[in-house]
Amino acid sequence: MTSPRLPIPSSIEFVKSPNRDAVADNSSVETIVAEVIDRVAKEGDAAVRDYSKRFDKADLEVFEVTAEEREAALSRMDPQTRADTEFAIENVRAFAKAQLGTLSELEVEIRPGVHLGHRNIPLERVGCYVPGGRYPLLSAPIMTIVPAKVAGVEEIVACLPPNAHEAMIAGCHLSGADRIFRIGGAQAIAAMALGTESVPPVDKIVGPGNAFVNEAKRQVFGPVGIDQLAGPSEIFILADETGDAEMIATDLLAQAEHDTRTRVGLITTDKALAEAVLVEVDKQLETLSTAETAGQAWRDYGEIVFCPDEESMIAYSDIVAAEHLQVHTLDAKAFAKKLKHYGSLFIGTNSSVVYSDKCCGTNHTLPTMGAGRYTGGLWVGTYIKTCTHQWLSEEGVRQVAPPAARQSASETLEGHRRAAQLRLDRMQD
Repeated sequence: MTSPRLPIPSSIEFVKSPNRDAVADNSSVETIVAEVIDRVAKEGDAAVRDYSKRFDKADLEVFEVTAEEREAALSRMDPQTRADTEFAIENVRAFAKAQLGTLSELEVEIRPGVHLGHRNIPLERVGCYVPGGRYPLLSAPIMTIVPAKVAGVEEIVACLPPNAHEAMIAGCHLSGADRIFRIGGAQAIAAMALGTESVPPVDKIVGPGNAFVNEAKRQVFGPVGIDQLAGPSEIFILADETGDAEMIATDLLAQAEHDTRTRVGLITTDKALAEAVLVEVDKQLETLSTAETAGQAWRDYGEIVFCPDEESMIAYSDIVAAEHLQVHTLDAKAFAKKLKHYGSLFIGTNSSVVYSDKCCGTNHTLPTMGAGRYTGGLWVGTYIKTCTHQWLSEEGVRQVAPPAARQSASETLEGHRRAAQLRLDRMQD
């Protein structure tokens, strides 16, 4: 289902409709999270320790992972897993460096003596939330920590649930985390936002999590920055008559196994393909080891939409603004240029979401629930603030002071008028 504020084209037909609404099902946890934040603000580590016992069944006296524990986790990491992790780190780092190279600083004289510019300043301290999830998602710390390192962030703090797989600690270490804490959930967000005896306060918090993490990020936002509010994962595939039902079903279920609330869908101009994918999904679920999760996600939130033409297919896709959007059409590159709203775009049948999820180099932390209509995903620029500056020569003052003084007077802001006029008067004297 999509936001009621955006009308669905009347020409489309649901071959399979979702049974539930992922947005509505994101039930309010506001009260619980508000209590957590309030207690962490007042009690610091004691509150964090209490919530860790209650929610994560972890009784920890010390939250921070020591250097010895980091090295031990690294030494116990399977050699092939470490090699694959380092492969992913290398690719994410290379792409982040290329992105950083596009961010230029600026200095321009827009009028005689009026010099304006901006600088790109890395954030001082960033908090990276690393979810534990159903599985040890080794790509998660890579996506949040590596771009921060490339951006030049001075200190990177990582928090992950105390029951997260030990390899996740090794992943945080390899990615470049300066400090790692075994704290999960809303209490981790509160600790990083407010600071405790153990956890330093950060300037910005990034990384996905469950509904409690998401709500905590929303509530602390303001004094602390956040990347975005992330809901359940999403994948939609756009396909014409050239679409491959087996491949499409495979990619849909690959994403659906993330969580029972994952939203998956096919938008197609070929009715026969729509029917074939419906059959193929059920067939693959019979042998998929994660069918319990993927099957529930498919039944509750899966959808197949038939569109009579390319125009309505694009229109519906732009309404959904899917987190992951795959293009399986005859001329995928040309078709992709017509799309405007998505988190990340996967052009052609060779470009599966799984490659970006794991190791190809683009970031997998992406906007969901329609947020792709106004923002992109995590990238190196997330960790940089672009701040303007200006300096004026005497000629610059002659250029701007008279209109600034007149405008201030017309707004009856006498203090402003005096500040604008003072420098001009002194120059004339």
